[in-house]
Amino acid sequence: MLEDGLIAPEARYEWRESVELAFIAAVQHLPATQRAVLLMREVLGFSAREVADALETSVPSVNSALQRARKAVEERVPAESQQATLRALGDDGTRRLVDGYMTAMAAGDVPKVVSMLTEEASWSMPPLATWWTGQEAIGRWLARSPLNGSWEWRHVPTRASGQLGVGTYTWHPEAGAFLPFSIDVLTVAGDRIAGVTSFIARSPGESPEAIIEYPDRPYSGTMIERFGLPPRLER
Repeated sequence: MLEDGLIAPEARYEWRESVELAFIAAVQHLPATQRAVLLMREVLGFSAREVADALETSVPSVNSALQRARKAVEERVPAESQQATLRALGDDGTRRLVDGYMTAMAAGDVPKVVSMLTEEASWSMPPLATWWTGQEAIGRWLARSPLNGSWEWRHVPTRASGQLGVGTYTWHPEAGAFLPFSIDVLTVAGDRIAGVTSFIARSPGESPEAIIEYPDRPYSGTMIERFGLPPRLER
């Protein structure tokens, strides 16, 4: 959308940096009109008049909605963007962080994964409503579910919402390949991971233990391919 919008070329880098996961999450808290105005004005680069015409309202109303939306978003996003954090960490630092995460996850090394997290780190798995906060809670969940030894994992680095990302795959004997499971978006603080948002690419189950059984569920959609990742990995 950024490439196709009306925003001037010299401003695209700045906006691409701002449209990261924290911004996207904050936008979800806005009323519909404020959300539409913010995205059309700040992301796609439409003028106030164009937005007013599209929404069948007035320019003053658009400007007022934009001011309220900006304030609401600013209250929810961190003072430093992820791009600024990653620049401070540097290419070598980000590479070590992602490689370390992928290696530890593939090895099922729960203590190592936990050691890479900040004390108040969070881990969520959209579309599931369940999420975990803190090293201890995340460690217990990792040992109980994804890293309990029942599944064999592979990981491929990517980028998502202006942040570090990892495509995850699980082995499926019937397919004779590793099939996509999720895109893990890593939120970084300093040289540690402050949050993992694991966007699941599997069809949900209906049993009470569905969250544990998720790696066995079939892959659905084309989410992985949209990030330039392969639909399957061979051994």
